[in-house]
Amino acid sequence: MIEVSIKKELLSVDGKLELSIDMNFEDGEFVALFGESGAGKTTILRMIAGLEVPDSGRIVVKNQVWFDSQKNINLHPSKRKIGFVFQDYALFPNMTVKENLTFALQKGDDAEIIDELIETVGLKELINRYPSQLSGGQQQRVAMTRALVRRPNILLLDEPLSALDHTMRHKLQDELAKIHKQFNLTTILVSHDPSEIFRLCNRVYQLESGVVKKEGSPSEIFVKEKISGSFKFVGEVLAIESCKPVYLLTVAVGTQIVKIMATESEREELHIGSRIQIVSKAFHPMIFKIDST
Repeated sequence: MIEVSIKKELLSVDGKLELSIDMNFEDGEFVALFGESGAGKTTILRMIAGLEVPDSGRIVVKNQVWFDSQKNINLHPSKRKIGFVFQDYALFPNMTVKENLTFALQKGDDAEIIDELIETVGLKELINRYPSQLSGGQQQRVAMTRALVRRPNILLLDEPLSALDHTMRHKLQDELAKIHKQFNLTTILVSHDPSEIFRLCNRVYQLESGVVKKEGSPSEIFVKEKISGSFKFVGEVLAIESCKPVYLLTVAVGTQIVKIMATESEREELHIGSRIQIVSKAFHPMIFKIDST
């Protein structure tokens, strides 16, 4: 059982923010922290890792107390068996891949874990390369592998894939799922991507203004209806053309640019830059498979 019951006063762009978190979940779960920027997600990871100190509360991992404000317990970060993966890789540029992995070993650790992980994750062809000779996806694979060297009790992931392109993100999501299953590793992921959370996680904590607003499975958090009768998209108006008796809107929806028709009454309140919601009936959608390259 993992218990994270902590409080800490933070400074946000809007002033003081009281972070008050109470989470309990089982060993081996894949947990997501989801919410807007500034809600306290990364701070939670840093407090679990011992890189920041809560004002009060308890952190208990596998019956070992890592932090207890009442009993004045605050286990040093080096004694907490955690793996931490950041968005920016944090590899040593003057070390090869194998040297980066070996550096994570502590005195008394079994060095055989390095070769085991290299084989498991498929890094054999990269072991003598330096970070500057690796792609972003390869660097993040090395960073994830390094986080496993100490056989952690918890793997902490702070938006580790957000800087990668769509194809590489999917590949590394598959690798994360494989690692989680193979090592039965309790994992906490900070992510803004609902699709990523759906693929990887079994539990979601949705944070808002420093507190847990919702808790549940990805379906319970993100899907409002069991069977949706419509699709809803949010977009930004880029251009408006008159094609009487209707208007043609050019709209940015995510990374795509689409053109849709609008009636004169719909057009009246719109201008370039307006944010709009597009609703389309979904009972008879046309679905086409996109082949990955």
